[in-house]
Parts: sequence; structure tokens; C-alpha cells
Amino acid sequence: MRHPLDIIAMFAALWLLASMVLDALTPKELTAVMIGIAIGPAIVITAVFYYVRCPRTDFAVMFAALWLISDIAIAFISPTQLPYFLIALGFVPALLIGIVLHWQRFQHRHERLPAPSVKRG
Repeated sequence: MRHPLDIIAMFAALWLLASMVLDALTPKELTAVMIGIAIGPAIVITAVFYYVRCPRTDFAVMFAALWLISDIAIAFISPTQLPYFLIALGFVPALLIGIVLHWQRFQHRHERLPAPSVKRG
């Protein structure tokens, strides 16, 4: 069973780690505190969906959307323009999840096709 304190500790550690990594990648004018505030709501929403045991596919799509929203929020609060690779980094989770979902759909397409009917005369 997922204990709420374990979830809080796990997502707080992920929030701190993401803030520090993004602080190292972004311009010096953008501090870890500003980044932490920008990605905080996404971390809290992700933790709530993890706690309520959201299905994996829905959780992955939601995570990708929140990551992209956080990337846009960081771009808005940044006093200088972000490097282009950081802007592209916001699209990576959505791109990967889209590729995986389309690949799974491609692999299971034979299960969705109806069997041909035989006409009797």
C-alpha cells in the first residue's frame, strides 16, 4: 500500500532534484527557487494522481502535459531567453509517450479489425 508520507517524500525529492538540474541547465538569472515555484504545482498534481492510482497510460499522458506546462511556465518567468534545447526538452516526454502509444496501437491493430464476413447465397 502506498503510504501518503512515502509519496510526499518521494515527490519532494523529485521536485528538489528537478529544480537543481534545471537550475544547472538554465541561465544564471533563473534561480532554483524560481524554477521550484514554476514546477511545484505540476509536482503536486502528479503526486495526487499517483496517490489515487491513476492508470499508467493516463498517468503518463498527464505527466507529459504537466511537464510541457512547467516548461512554458519556466520560459515565462525567465528574465532572459531560454536556450532552444531547453524549450525542446519540454516536448520530449510528450513525443516519447506519443511514439509508445502509436507503436502499441500499431502492434494491436489486428485485434481491432473485424473478421471478414462470408456472404451466403
